[in-house]
Amino acid sequence: MSRLGCPYGTHRVIEPKGVLPQPAWKIDNTMELYDNEILVDVERLNIDAASFTEIKKRANYDETEIRRLILDLVAERGKHHNPNTGSGGMFIGRISKIGAALAGKIDLAPGDRIASLVSLSLTPLKIEEILSVHQNIDQVAIRGQAILFESGLYAKLPDDMPDSLALAVLDVAGAPAQTAKLVAPGDRVLVIGGGGKSGLLCLHEAKKRAGVTGQVVSLNPSAAACERVMSLGLADGTLQVDATNAIEVLNASREITGGAMFDLVINCVNVPGTEMSSILATRDGGTIYFFSMATSFTAAALGAEGVGKDVEMIVGNGYTTGHAAIALHVMRENPTLRKLFEELYV
Repeated sequence: MSRLGCPYGTHRVIEPKGVLPQPAWKIDNTMELYDNEILVDVERLNIDAASFTEIKKRANYDETEIRRLILDLVAERGKHHNPNTGSGGMFIGRISKIGAALAGKIDLAPGDRIASLVSLSLTPLKIEEILSVHQNIDQVAIRGQAILFESGLYAKLPDDMPDSLALAVLDVAGAPAQTAKLVAPGDRVLVIGGGGKSGLLCLHEAKKRAGVTGQVVSLNPSAAACERVMSLGLADGTLQVDATNAIEVLNASREITGGAMFDLVINCVNVPGTEMSSILATRDGGTIYFFSMATSFTAAALGAEGVGKDVEMIVGNGYTTGHAAIALHVMRENPTLRKLFEELYV
């Protein structure tokens, strides 16, 4: 007898009923496969930066406590969905089994190695054992299994780069791909958090798309991050400013743009309280892309209204057409940036 679930996974929702898996508090993470699901043996989790930062701080950076918090979270909710940040992450693993209704209809076979391109915050996950914790790259090696729904996005792992590098890049694939869509020749672009993983990828795409007539600026809190961005040739200038200090960001942005302000601001930071900095740095009629999962969209909406700013604000959708291919291509076309990523994430 056919056993079909909802393509979007609502059949796995335990609490509250009637919602999709992502906003649900608890989902069913039993690994008995529905006919339109895919079972994956999971090898590694790449936890969202905002979520892992919060977990590490709560654990006081103690590895044993980090393990306990992650295991308890997944046991309680059936997924890795941090209630304090609302975010999850992604995984890499090997296809174990494909449901009968999907067999032959998708470009996967048992044994294929993939990266999930949907959030762990909606993915049924069961962890048997945490093998190692890599605090510096927000990754956890595990033995476990996960379910991909019929609607779930994935990418086959490339043969020309290490798994940990591909995972680090694919985790933020939406950011450089959206940047490629948003930046036009001649644009003035500010990347807040430009020294981080997603920020560096965004700077590469922004510099390429804005061209010689544009202006691409990276905002970072440390001199070392600013120097690194400039040494990589990813920006025309940097601002060493605390992104939570909106007035300092406003003044620095005004100075570096000669008062014109930025056509596009891309926010990639993993700390809260940077909404007003993004808004004040943007010209009237400009655009802000909030890729950061630490963003309060209430604060952004009310903050823009409060200062009389007519700006378009875009939610950082982690998916756009071709995002995996675009993000991985950055590593192939920018060997200097790839070398840095290999030093940081491999």
